[in-house]
Amino acid sequence: MSNKRPLLKALRQTMIQDVPAYANKFFYSLGFLSMTCFMILLVTGVVMAGFGPDWWLTSGIGRYFRSVHLWATQAFVLFIILHLLIVFLTSGFKKPRRLTWVIGAIMFFFVIAEAEFGYVLRGDFSGQWRSLQGADFYNGTGIGAWINNINYRQIYGIHVVAIPIILLGLLFLHYLRIRILGIAEPYRKDVHVPTVRANHKALFVRGGVLIGLILALSVLLPSPFLEPNTAKQVAASDPKLVGQTLIKEFDRSSDTAGYLDSIDPYKYDTRSIYVEQPYAQLSSLLHTPNLLQKYNSEPQALQDSQLKAAQDYFDNAYPAKADANNPLEPVVISLINMASAGLYQPALNSASPSGDQTTYGLRFLADTGVMDDRAQALGITTDQYGMLREEKGRIPPGAWWLAPIGLLNHTVLAHDDNGDRDGAIIMGLFLLLLIAFPYIPGLNRLPEWLKVSKLIWRV
Repeated sequence: MSNKRPLLKALRQTMIQDVPAYANKFFYSLGFLSMTCFMILLVTGVVMAGFGPDWWLTSGIGRYFRSVHLWATQAFVLFIILHLLIVFLTSGFKKPRRLTWVIGAIMFFFVIAEAEFGYVLRGDFSGQWRSLQGADFYNGTGIGAWINNINYRQIYGIHVVAIPIILLGLLFLHYLRIRILGIAEPYRKDVHVPTVRANHKALFVRGGVLIGLILALSVLLPSPFLEPNTAKQVAASDPKLVGQTLIKEFDRSSDTAGYLDSIDPYKYDTRSIYVEQPYAQLSSLLHTPNLLQKYNSEPQALQDSQLKAAQDYFDNAYPAKADANNPLEPVVISLINMASAGLYQPALNSASPSGDQTTYGLRFLADTGVMDDRAQALGITTDQYGMLREEKGRIPPGAWWLAPIGLLNHTVLAHDDNGDRDGAIIMGLFLLLLIAFPYIPGLNRLPEWLKVSKLIWRV
């Protein structure tokens, strides 16, 4: 017991001792509860990173950790938003606490980004779909030149290492300023609130209840899991669709090949990535002649006619016998069989210099159209406010904090061909406004006009 008391004493010394009487109310526990959620996320995140995706997707205890991580994320975002709201309504951002607000607003941005990257890493269809939608969002603004939302390896590093370090640094600075300045007292001279001792016991009880609630919800309402789409699955259910998509990749008419936005995030040649390289691997593995070499050696006019014939074959005749004199048809059929055997998508992923580039496989699935069809059936497309839920009727909800983007897509940006770009610009401007809010004359007096602060200060 004697060994524990110095630790408790040291912990208490880092906490604020004297506070305005209203600071012992629940509303002033929101920052502490947010930090509690962050600690849960750090612990579960480290464990999940240590054991890897297979563990949190297949193991019973792993799936439970996945659920705890999800519910802690939901609570983390909720308490941060509520905390910002309380500070806003009570004008707790007034000088000398402006910088404290700025740090908190920047933290809020990184928390939202961290949550979104976490959804990308889920390892299920929801993660696949969210990564594609996020990629369009980033590419529309130019950010996609640095952040490829469908490159699992890159997002994993950002989510597990980069942003947590940034958040820890911001959290330290944020709390340090609060510890030095104390809890904001009423800015109104006519409001008098006594100073009392901080009720640390109540604070820790609330934190304990929150932890218990998160752990219980993770049992009662576990994180949903939607089987991810794979090239193997598509080839087994609709080999003709795979053949048609491969032809589009070969003639560079697929959605990926024709991707247009303010930047070009997919600069690779779809013919090379989706047909030539995997087929070369297959022919080398099977020790069979590379028919594409024959095709490439033919006159251009003959290549064009054979390409058109192959298009007609996969549109109308497949799976009838292929034309042995047209190299493209057996090449594509070989790749369909490769996909059916579960070898095609790994071959795409290994085509990158890193040997683990999920961009290629996920973009191929998007080109088949199966991703859009499934998301539409599940009710999680953007035009269905899909960011608000994982699938129809499931709890916990999805990223409900992105509801403003869905609202923009249905109103201001409803007929905007550059909706992803313009939506990102609007959200970016809102973030800048949020950060600069304490320094904007007139606007920073908005909470005073709302006159809600006295309700919160009441003791």
